[in-house]
Amino acid sequence: MERHIPVYPLPDTIQKMDPEETVCRYCGVSYLIHHEFKMMEEKMKAMELEMELYRASVENERRLQGDIQTLHSLLEQSRAQDER
Repeated sequence: MERHIPVYPLPDTIQKMDPEETVCRYCGVSYLIHHEFKMMEEKMKAMELEMELYRASVENERRLQGDIQTLHSLLEQSRAQDER
């Protein structure tokens, strides 16, 4: 996905406008749709980071479950040898 980065940012006066002043009352579409896209991009970036952390934690848990099973089988083998 290609992201467009504007060369000239919006003037401060427009950026500080109340959202009610920037939305068409007839159709509800924002006049400053670029701002909304930027907000969505930031949310998407945050969600992507959260998903990466989630994936890493799932992989870590799988690895730990495997380690637990290995240690459990070693414990059982050790107990069986002690009983002899």
